[in-house]
Amino acid sequence: MAYPTAVNSQITDSVSQAGVVTLGSAPAVALASLYQAVAQAIAMAAHNATFAQQQAYITAQAATAQGVALIYAQANT
Repeated sequence: MAYPTAVNSQITDSVSQAGVVTLGSAPAVALASLYQAVAQAIAMAAHNATFAQQQAYITAQAATAQGVALIYAQANT
């Protein structure tokens, strides 16, 4: 309990308890924020890998189509 002051002791106690709760929950909040940041980074990495795979597939498909067109052109001459 707080020392006697001109302010009601219940008010000073509630304010000091609010500060204690804030300090007590700070590590948990920081860790939760870290987990969210790591999850976001991993999700973006997975998204980027999927996008790169799609682009590689499109490039391979274009190269295959060009090769088939070249074979057909050789067969028709």
